[in-house]
Amino acid sequence: MNGILVINKESGYTSRDVVNILNKELGTKKIGHTGTLDPIATGVLVVCVGQYTKLVDKITAYDKEYIATIQLGVETDTLDRTGKILKENSEISVDNQVLINTLNSFLGKSLQEVPIYSAVKVNGKKLYDYARNQEEIELPKREIEIKEIELLKSEKGFITFRTVVSKGTYIRSLIRDICKKLDILGTMYALERTRQGQFSVNESFPLEAIKQKKYSLLKIEDIFDYPVYSLNEEEYFKVLNGNRLAIDHPSFYLLLEYKKQIIALYKKEENYYKTVFRNI
Repeated sequence: MNGILVINKESGYTSRDVVNILNKELGTKKIGHTGTLDPIATGVLVVCVGQYTKLVDKITAYDKEYIATIQLGVETDTLDRTGKILKENSEISVDNQVLINTLNSFLGKSLQEVPIYSAVKVNGKKLYDYARNQEEIELPKREIEIKEIELLKSEKGFITFRTVVSKGTYIRSLIRDICKKLDILGTMYALERTRQGQFSVNESFPLEAIKQKKYSLLKIEDIFDYPVYSLNEEEYFKVLNGNRLAIDHPSFYLLLEYKKQIIALYKKEENYYKTVFRNI
């Protein structure tokens, strides 16, 4: 079994839980997801099956869109509502225009501090192990980019916003930084990933549909809108053996076709095209 499966993850499952369920339901261990979602988060989890696991890194790098909700008046150690409450303040109000201006101030590139409750490794140990052992550690920072951000709703006790972010962005950390700039207490209450690259939650499948065999796998021609190059027989055997091709074409990426079937994705490197993915 080979292809891309877009899962609509329910709250309560880890991304690893989803992969374990799919291992059983699809009858294969060759499955990889393309971007961790916290257990309380829902929405798009793109999963690569079989040969398509070679595309995990490429799809992981896609921009992601989220709908996030902040619970005001609470600060937790995990930066979301599942954590231990550190501070509380029930008397919090935020002016809408101040809120909008603050959200907009996060647009662009910046350095974001990784949350202590995460699987990022420092000195060979995951950060959440430091947290559980109550060990102090300097948290690493990563360059991220907030490409879009907009206020959707602000009501008593909760703020909901939409954002499009680069790979590696922690929405929990973004919420922490937003609240810090507003000088209020807040934590992540809910999070839905609505899109990753071109993969939308509207075209995803819940785990129950997978169990009922009511799903479809996407193939390489469904997910990449690159020019198609038709191979002759000599070129086909080169692709079959994983060899590079000397093709004169302006496109950086090419889908390779043989006998009207898409069999590979190649990318340009100097004067040649080299393998990114082969479905043969």
